[in-house]
Amino acid sequence: MTYRAVETLKTAHIIAAEDTRTSRKLLQHYGITTSMIAVHEHNEEAMIDSLLPRLQKGENIALISDAGTPLISDPGYRLVRGLRAKNIRIVPIPGASSVLTSLCAAGLPTDHFRFAGFLPRSGKARQQALNRINGSDETIVLLESPHRLLATLHNIQDCMDATRELVVARELTKMFEEFVAGTSSELIAHFEEQTPRGEIVLLIGPATETAIELTDQNILECLASPAMQALPPSARAKAIANMLGIAKSRAYALITANN
Repeated sequence: MTYRAVETLKTAHIIAAEDTRTSRKLLQHYGITTSMIAVHEHNEEAMIDSLLPRLQKGENIALISDAGTPLISDPGYRLVRGLRAKNIRIVPIPGASSVLTSLCAAGLPTDHFRFAGFLPRSGKARQQALNRINGSDETIVLLESPHRLLATLHNIQDCMDATRELVVARELTKMFEEFVAGTSSELIAHFEEQTPRGEIVLLIGPATETAIELTDQNILECLASPAMQALPPSARAKAIANMLGIAKSRAYALITANN
């Protein structure tokens, strides 16, 4: 929390909070007595008509979410968009952001990065999202649940270059803050030994230029060598993935499609 944020919450006419029970703990800590109203993903669009008249009368309404910066994988987008359409001034107040905080200490490139929120939980949408990340030349920032972290790391291991740089940032700005860097296999080994807990940001480094530029035809030409042909499909896929710095799943798909 910044001094500006505390002062804003103290002087606002009302605070629109994602969960008033959670936010009450924060307000009590800073001695803030401003009244609250619940504005969350299920009612934020409907609240536009309720809050608009108060704003038009000159009141100030502060919007906060349960943790971090509102709208960053938190509610608020529809409310902000609706109020901007009515020419209401929106004033952002910088504060804690897991996205930027993780990038600052992860040691991955920050000149180009993309925040992708939470991955789809399953199915085709999840695989498509992983495929987009696989070919990305940017650092990717994801949010992840501790209960799903290992499954996601296994998915990354299956579809991305074995040397791809990853960083797990855990419990940022809290007592047990931790950054764990390594490849997918190294992180899997770590978190199989130490059960992941708390709020997690998963950062994925850019794909290598070689992995991005290789065409399917390039890979097939390498697979056509006598040494490769002598191996069973799974071993061939693993060998070519390590040789070319590509995902094993990409090599295996080409092998099965061209048998």
